[in-house]
Amino acid sequence: MTSGVTPEVELESFLPQPHSLNYFEHQDHKNMGIVGLTVDIPSSRRPDTRTDRKHSPPRWKTVEFKCYATIACIVIPIMFWIPMTLSSSTHPNYPLYAPRLSKGWMFGRKVDNSDDQYRSFRTNIPSLSAAALIYLTLKSLYVRIAGTSKPDSTHLIPFNLAFSILMLLALHGSSILKILLILTINFAIAKCCGPSKLAPWLIWTFNGAILLANDRYHGYVFGDIVPALSFLDEWDGLYPRWYISFNITMLRLVSFGMDYHWACKHPGKLNVDSNLNEKTRVSTVHSLEMYSFINYLSYAIYSPLYIAGPIMTFNDYVWQHRKPMSVTWRYTLGYLLRFLASLLTMEFILHFMYVVAIKNKKAWGGDTPAEISMIGFWNLVIVWLKLLIPWRFFRLWALLDNIDPPENMVRCMANNYSTFGFWRSWHRSYNLWIIRYIYIPMGGAKSVVLNSVLVFTFVALWHDLTFRLLAWGWLVSLFIIPELLASSVLPASKYDQRWWYRHVCALGAVGNMMMMMAANLVGFVIGTDGVQFFLQRLTGSIEGEFLVFSVFCMFVAAHLMFEYREEEMRHGIYRRC
Repeated sequence: MTSGVTPEVELESFLPQPHSLNYFEHQDHKNMGIVGLTVDIPSSRRPDTRTDRKHSPPRWKTVEFKCYATIACIVIPIMFWIPMTLSSSTHPNYPLYAPRLSKGWMFGRKVDNSDDQYRSFRTNIPSLSAAALIYLTLKSLYVRIAGTSKPDSTHLIPFNLAFSILMLLALHGSSILKILLILTINFAIAKCCGPSKLAPWLIWTFNGAILLANDRYHGYVFGDIVPALSFLDEWDGLYPRWYISFNITMLRLVSFGMDYHWACKHPGKLNVDSNLNEKTRVSTVHSLEMYSFINYLSYAIYSPLYIAGPIMTFNDYVWQHRKPMSVTWRYTLGYLLRFLASLLTMEFILHFMYVVAIKNKKAWGGDTPAEISMIGFWNLVIVWLKLLIPWRFFRLWALLDNIDPPENMVRCMANNYSTFGFWRSWHRSYNLWIIRYIYIPMGGAKSVVLNSVLVFTFVALWHDLTFRLLAWGWLVSLFIIPELLASSVLPASKYDQRWWYRHVCALGAVGNMMMMMAANLVGFVIGTDGVQFFLQRLTGSIEGEFLVFSVFCMFVAAHLMFEYREEEMRHGIYRRC
């Protein structure tokens, strides 16, 4: 944790150099074809400097891939039809989960709004949209009234802070005092320790202790601490459980503390006029006076990203005010359309596939292995969407504010075959935070397995202090080992031109997909007992035939994913996921 090497030394391998420093002004969406479906990120576009790299000719029109496409056209509609059949009011299990359904708005259908986490966001979309509109309107008026000739936007930081405090008052009421006290103590620790070797340990210990205490004491009660202050407990705001979302804030507190620590140790030569991109904004330190209390508070509770992220580092946040981005309206409008498409997709699923209610009530008695597998699969799709949609909403809010936080979800949940690639594209901003503040300081690639166990243990405990998520973290750590071994035994640099290599990789991808689905079903859907039941049904003596069919379908899907990524590289897009 106190390694003498700062994260920027190794970060190059995790964040490829963008092809353009002004990313938003140099996007070319023409002739992108099918690869334009995947959301663009700055670090994915760069010239191919590897002269020995040979892209294979497109395989889409070969007999092999025409067969794959035919299979996909048959199987994918069946994957929709099965959960829709299970969600019919005429199904024998329908009465078991029907009480969990609510009145819907699509084609006279009921809606499965039984997921507590997504229901909270879905219900509050109008309120959050109004808050974003008020924020952007007031900020526009502030800019016009204040009027400044400064080329930077640092004069807007006090406005960000003032609005954020008002928003926290509305959300958490008197609990804002608890939040500000925690933030102040963290700031004091970072400032007092500075370049000291104790700084990382104290920062991490304090923030870890706060997470444990928040969970143990449920956000604390004024009356329990000082009886005379019990009247403050009556003013709890619109969202009293502030400690639930504080996990996100904790990441920002660590970011500020560690960024300041590295700035004290390695000040370097600062050139504000130099061009900065997504990578260098994170790793380039500021002069020490920029690590002020006002900048820190503004960053820690920045309104558009406060509730759920995406996560920005302190360095990045301040650089985007010192050297403002030029987020084009074309890009923002395209991102708005992506958000709306994701939202409507989720609405369609919730109105026609009641798999969350079925899962919660365990209403799968008498279902076939195919039906049970689709209950699990579509629950994972819903988990992906219920995270994707809020993250895109809050990132859209930030983009409208001319701030560009990292994109959290790069690929669709079903478009992943690599364990490493999956975690690079799932909650990407969190992954980048972990790389900078945990993985690299702990030694990085020098001990991949051990560091992965530590990382995923932290990730599990950070999400929730439960055995189910701890089991998920350890399973994920275990499941990365086969991919590591396969990569070392059959490296692409040596075998990728062999005719059989692609098919062997597809078989490995099938194993990865099955392990990732099992791990995520344990952690986020049905727990260890539910997965055991699923596996028993899928691998039974007769019903195991379905497992063979599933492996074949995933083998076909892996080949389609491989070719999709080859198509991206033919267009100069290189993603490590």
